[in-house]
Amino acid sequence: MHRYTLRQLEYLLACIDTRSVAGAAAKLNVSQPTISVALSKLEEQLGVQLLLRHPSRGVTPTSAAEKIVQSARSLLAHASDLERQTMETGTKLEGDLRIGSFSTLAPSVLPGLIQNLSATHPGIRLQLREGPQDWIVAALQNGQLDLALLYDIDLPPDLHVVPLLSRRPYVVLSTENPLAERPMIALADLVAEPLILLDVPPSRDYFLGLFRDAGLMPRVAHSTPSIEMVRGMVGCGLGYSLLVTRPEGDMTYDGRKLAIRPLVDDVRQSSVAIARLAALRPTRVMSLFEETAMKIVR
Repeated sequence: MHRYTLRQLEYLLACIDTRSVAGAAAKLNVSQPTISVALSKLEEQLGVQLLLRHPSRGVTPTSAAEKIVQSARSLLAHASDLERQTMETGTKLEGDLRIGSFSTLAPSVLPGLIQNLSATHPGIRLQLREGPQDWIVAALQNGQLDLALLYDIDLPPDLHVVPLLSRRPYVVLSTENPLAERPMIALADLVAEPLILLDVPPSRDYFLGLFRDAGLMPRVAHSTPSIEMVRGMVGCGLGYSLLVTRPEGDMTYDGRKLAIRPLVDDVRQSSVAIARLAALRPTRVMSLFEETAMKIVR
């Protein structure tokens, strides 16, 4: 017989996520004493302290709680999955799925996935988050996200990663730049030009690493975390850039045409991938999303 209940684990995770008993009570629509009593009993049953209580400053998980938090999330997810399976008929799937995406990837990849899933499985409710890749990875590791779309660059070993497609970096130029007359461009031809750097991890290190691999040092004139700001500055003739994600149209927001050229150099490619925490067994909804992504992301 297990010495804990799913409800106790739900209360524990809610306290960890909200950092307070009051926040957990509001989130789950139960009283604070109910949660406090349940957690005290859970700690007694397991023989360890799970939360550190800080008067007027909420709670923080102990090392013992941090060791079990991912398994607890997985157990609750699969318990919900089992409950749904007993009520589902045919191929109908329902449930919540928390999806993260590297910010430059989201506009070109996520809308098609959402459209496909909404048409085939309207019972799946997607919660979407966008951000820099280091934040996305951390959110997977701490259980805030179930799956994520990102680039397979510098990913930690505790993630299960499925590559979807490879992309080569390309050069973005103003149509007024003399280099735009060339059909292909070498990195060595760019080092004297001002670089507009997409300054968001892992893009920054990836693009600068292409030059380092070739024994070159680029001249960074401006940097920005916004891909559209990069394109706009290039369109105004402030420099060139290297990018991987390519929006349709090759036009800036203010209507300037960009010149897109391939690199001559044999450089490292990056792959768009879908990732999840390797230690967690995927639910049916997670598996469906992975399968759909593998079919339609091209």
